[in-house]
Amino acid sequence: MQTEAGYAAGASPGRHQVIGVFYILASAACFGSMAIFARMAYASGVDIPTLLLLRFTMAAVLMWTLLLAKGVKLPKGKGMAMLVAMGAIGYAGQAFAYFTALTLASVGLVSLLLYLFPAIVAILSRIVFRHPLTWMQIAAVAVALAGSVLTIGKAGDGKPLGIFFGILAAFIYSVYILAGSRLPKDVTPTASTTIITSAAAVTYAVVVAAKGFHPPGTGMGWLVVVAIAIVCTVLAILFFFEGLARVGAVRASVFSTVEPVFTVVLAALVLGEAITPMRVLGGALILGAVLLLAKENAKQ
Repeated sequence: MQTEAGYAAGASPGRHQVIGVFYILASAACFGSMAIFARMAYASGVDIPTLLLLRFTMAAVLMWTLLLAKGVKLPKGKGMAMLVAMGAIGYAGQAFAYFTALTLASVGLVSLLLYLFPAIVAILSRIVFRHPLTWMQIAAVAVALAGSVLTIGKAGDGKPLGIFFGILAAFIYSVYILAGSRLPKDVTPTASTTIITSAAAVTYAVVVAAKGFHPPGTGMGWLVVVAIAIVCTVLAILFFFEGLARVGAVRASVFSTVEPVFTVVLAALVLGEAITPMRVLGGALILGAVLLLAKENAKQ
């Protein structure tokens, strides 16, 4: 998979990866608002299939508009097949597992379970693709996981089914990241996001046709759904693919663990939740993991 414009003329590999890190951090900030927006959406009366249908449909419309305006070509053959599967099965499945878990367990517990994915990515990369893991990467994964636990704090209560869906979301997301890292080099982030959101929208159109359409009952609910579509979907996925193409799957998964830091800050600003010293320490550990990998990148 390549970046939208490829390597800029004269750009060094080191600068290329630094830009990739910033893309992943921006993606994490966008994804970090998801849990808060989801809770606000549920309060407006929307159900999970309808919320996901609206999310992916709005995102797909925006992406097709962007793709046509930029004149980006769609991939063919293997690339197209992989993207359709990533959207219709991978992203649609991960989203369902995550949003379902949020109705059965606390936001903290779900976030904690989701952030098992850096370790899962590292392990699957080694098992499936024989990706060589350095001691620096192993240390970064461990530090990032520890930081995630401290940042989220007390997980709260969760039903066994909620825990199951939380772990399932982490596993599906790990496979999704690894699949994204194996996309053909001629597949761009714009094309990837367009096909993935479109395929996911088709999946939930079928689900909603069978279960019924239950939209938000308030104006605020609709605004939250639009925010989920634009911020947590279009921008989050675009930024992630731009970063993934530059830094690779394992590093991208570890850099993404700054997401709970953004979630905690937003929860404090929007929901009035307290930022405890333990969460500050957890955030420092997560940022430390990012710095460990950044230092490794600088040596390469």
